[in-house]
Amino acid sequence: MAERGQLPPPAKRLCCRPGYGSGCRLSQRVGGTGLGSGVLCAGSSSAAAAAAAAAAAAALGLLPLGKTQSPESLLDIAARKVAEKWPFQRVEERFERIPEPVQRRIVYWSFPRSEREICMYSSFNTGAEDPAATPGGNTAGTAPGGGADTAADENRLPFRRGIALLDGGCVDNVLQVGFHLSGTVTEPAMQSEPETVCNVAISFDRCKITSVTCSCGNKDIFYCAHVVALSLYRIRKPDQVKLHLPISETLFQMNRDQLQKFVQYLITVHHTEVLPTAQKLADEILSQNSEINQVHGAPDPTAGASIDDENCWHLDEEQVQEQVKLFLSQGGYHGSGKQLNLLFAKVREMLKMRDSNGARMLTLITEQFMADPRLSLWRQQGTAMTDKYRQLWDELGALWMCIVLNPHCKLEQKASWLKQLKKWNSVDVCPWEDGNHGNELPNLTNALPQGANANQDSSNRPHRTVFTRAIEACDLHWQDSHLQHIISSDLYTNYCYHDDTENSLCDSHGWPLWHELLHKGVTSITNLEGWVGHPLDPIGTLFSSLMEACRVDDESFHGFSDFMENMGQCKSLEYQHLPAHKFLEEGESYLMLAVEVALIGLGQQRIMPDGLYAQEKVCRNEEQLISKLQEIELDDTLVKIFRKQAVFLLEAGPYSGLGEVIHRESVPMHTFAKYLFTSLLPHDVELAYKTALRAMRLLVLESTAPSGDVSRPHHIASVVPNRYPRWFTLSHIESQQCELASTMLTAAKGDVQRLETVLESIQKNIHSSSHIFKLAQDAFKIATLMDSLPDITLLKVSLELGLQVMRMTLSTLNWRRREMVRWLVTCATEIGVYALDSIMQNWFTLFTPTEATSIVATTVMSNSTIVRLHLDCHQQEKLAGSARTLALQCAMKDPQNCALSALTLCEKDHIAFETAYQIVLDAATTGMSYSQLFTIARYMEHRGYPMRSYKLATLAMTHLNLSYNQDTHPAINDVLWACALSHSLGKNELAAIIPLVVKSVKCATVLSDILRRCTLTTPGMVGLHGRRNSGKLMSLDKAPLRQLLDATIGAYINTTHSRLTHISPRHYSEFIEFLSKARETFLMAHDGHIQFTQFIDNLKQIYKGKKKLMMLVRERFG
Repeated sequence: MAERGQLPPPAKRLCCRPGYGSGCRLSQRVGGTGLGSGVLCAGSSSAAAAAAAAAAAAALGLLPLGKTQSPESLLDIAARKVAEKWPFQRVEERFERIPEPVQRRIVYWSFPRSEREICMYSSFNTGAEDPAATPGGNTAGTAPGGGADTAADENRLPFRRGIALLDGGCVDNVLQVGFHLSGTVTEPAMQSEPETVCNVAISFDRCKITSVTCSCGNKDIFYCAHVVALSLYRIRKPDQVKLHLPISETLFQMNRDQLQKFVQYLITVHHTEVLPTAQKLADEILSQNSEINQVHGAPDPTAGASIDDENCWHLDEEQVQEQVKLFLSQGGYHGSGKQLNLLFAKVREMLKMRDSNGARMLTLITEQFMADPRLSLWRQQGTAMTDKYRQLWDELGALWMCIVLNPHCKLEQKASWLKQLKKWNSVDVCPWEDGNHGNELPNLTNALPQGANANQDSSNRPHRTVFTRAIEACDLHWQDSHLQHIISSDLYTNYCYHDDTENSLCDSHGWPLWHELLHKGVTSITNLEGWVGHPLDPIGTLFSSLMEACRVDDESFHGFSDFMENMGQCKSLEYQHLPAHKFLEEGESYLMLAVEVALIGLGQQRIMPDGLYAQEKVCRNEEQLISKLQEIELDDTLVKIFRKQAVFLLEAGPYSGLGEVIHRESVPMHTFAKYLFTSLLPHDVELAYKTALRAMRLLVLESTAPSGDVSRPHHIASVVPNRYPRWFTLSHIESQQCELASTMLTAAKGDVQRLETVLESIQKNIHSSSHIFKLAQDAFKIATLMDSLPDITLLKVSLELGLQVMRMTLSTLNWRRREMVRWLVTCATEIGVYALDSIMQNWFTLFTPTEATSIVATTVMSNSTIVRLHLDCHQQEKLAGSARTLALQCAMKDPQNCALSALTLCEKDHIAFETAYQIVLDAATTGMSYSQLFTIARYMEHRGYPMRSYKLATLAMTHLNLSYNQDTHPAINDVLWACALSHSLGKNELAAIIPLVVKSVKCATVLSDILRRCTLTTPGMVGLHGRRNSGKLMSLDKAPLRQLLDATIGAYINTTHSRLTHISPRHYSEFIEFLSKARETFLMAHDGHIQFTQFIDNLKQIYKGKKKLMMLVRERFG
């Protein structure tokens, strides 16, 4: 038999056969040969006994009726158990002689028999996990797109490809030698790649694969498809695998000649690979003092594990580290965040299977996370990590909690983990738990007698990191007698003594209590950590555990092929009311408990935490939990749970977030209440509305807190100077409040009383004008659906909300204001004439004067509105009268912006028009600008009021001031138009406006343009009242043109001097052209030539220092 040598690891255990002769070997073979030798050890059995056993199995439902199965031999039963638990070295040491048939059966049963583990180590998900258990909500191992993309991704998984290779007959030359399996797997030729043959070798021990090698060169965390194919071949077709005992057993049966022939043939076949090694070993064996001769036996890679070997599945630690490092270096791009989440899901899967590699893999992942160079960079720069990265750290901390709280772990393992966690925790860059700053929460173990940190001063406590809770959890142990009593017996309440002390083991009803931090939140609103949004997600974890217990799953299959057909289809699984034994009330099920737990957690009153990340996490966890609840189809039993919890939350006092009095900074219940409302509405309308209406409040936006409110000590400083605390998620919360209100409005359609109640709640609790406007629009859409008549009550609700928006935004800036006004007019039009008349009567509380005239009154008087309302002449006139009254009121209040609109709206009513014109005249001297007056003047001319137009133009000219260098001023066209209007009216009008022009306009080019136009035509060709004028051109030597000519010449002189003060050489040519235009104006006077010559001479004298410029002047003008 094989015996152990003392060669240190990493060599395989050593096997030798001292003291055994041929007779012993013969006696070992006497027990039988081949795989059938187990019959000798199993005892005698008859066909009748087998039939009886089969019938009993069928009666118990273990086998289908009409089918029989031979009972398993005692040898196989024993060998299977030994193969699962004992390393083969212990078997050899325990028994002096092990018959060859027994060895064969142990070796046979030592290979893994379950395909689940093979799948776990060759794909991201076996399909058995809860889809929501993966962080982010997507099913691990599947593409978020679903459908064909998901199927394509699954088909690329090594496990799927391995099955395809196995089914395609690609596995060949399968040989099992002891605890070593080998074979070849042929990859079929592809379009771009030829057929390849991969050599695969697998070592195993105690039903676990301990090492794998494949010539494909796979570099990945998981087994390649070829390893999968060979493993599944051995599991599914064990009888087709040629099985041999460990090679040391075979060598032991050879004599010297056979051994020499064996070695020489082996060297010959593989001489290029093994000859140097063979010669080296030969030299060492022939040397008496060599290390190899200091121990007995020789290594045998096929002889199984030694006692000291750790029994765990093969995990390529180097690849885990490389993959995590690669994903982290990608910084969230290329789907790296999803890949890391899948790795976390794999750790959870391993923990669920009680696989020790779960802790190993998480340790490797954590080491890479701690080595991420971005941590130091972010700490130095003072910037926060991204949300997705922050969520990965949260998952890391939660997984360590799961590991250290594992009741099956050994004390030395927990001590090792605690040491490592403390080491990581002490690193400066280790992320803090809340993502922002240190938390002052009490230690998790403060309430426990065995807590080492019970008396620690909280003010001196260091910042809590993502590992702090796991470190604290190491102080908890499952051996606590009180906890063991709670777990082991529901009757423990009978023996539980109660007193009034703080550390009482039972509550007032006699139920046992486990004193931990979360218990305090049940009886006090000062609980700073809510269950939903808690770093450890207790409600989500408990809900998922209970839901998993009530999932309908087919346990009748023994293979894994049927199981894999459900891969990636977890959401199609159904949940049933599987009975929960030994619970408090008869008839309860895991599904009922899961739903009740979720509702209790969601309804708990909890203070909004500090910091952006913590607040976003509260919202995210709440939405994730509600999303899981929505997957459950409600039946009568679950509806009762909903009713019970809704009533409890409404009446529960300070525990409940839906209680009558809540803390001002309590997390709002809008999202949860919307789910409760939609769930209860088909079954209990009154309760549904009562719950939703209670949840509509948002006290943090109220100016004063209710009388029953309790101030939060560490927030007093932030609340007093500022009206609101720092709620970073407030916009999201307000949108959820809006969604709740919209849901109630939709459900209340047709119910007048309900609509009025919902409207009151909206007006009282919603403080955002944009959200109220959205609700008004929603109500309008619901009320005017195409397939039904308009709901007048709902339309009135929509109008009321719109009116509130108008009042809220009247004195504030809002970029959607014009859209809101137009929509309100549309809504009022849909209701009828009285609604339009009402908003016009009360316009000053709703609109600015500009909005009232340019949008409201204009839309009301449009043809489309008249057609839409089917108005008769009387109704049209009444509505128009209201619009004109509104226009005149607006013109009085804001003539600058409303006068023109008022004139337009009052055109068809002479009295109203005259009133509007008089308002303009009254405001012209003080409150209106020249541009507004020019605009109205042009309007008057267009409407056939030239004298009124002229009057307004002259008023506008008095407000205008055009300096010498403003030759591109926008008012120039208005000035030219005003002069042209005056010229057309007659000499008197022109004579009256020219002094105004001379006073207001100092720009020489503009004045010369006006002068030239006035001299081209006769003024007043068609005068007032149609009288024809004399037809003579006006003289430049007489008024009023003489005054204009002198002003123009003077403007040219002044402008010239102004230009020459700061002129540069690049402007010389432009200046010469300017002087040419000036000469044209000078020459219009009878002595203009003399004046211009004198002007040029003066320039030469004054600016003689500008020699080049003056030379250009002399060249052009002499």
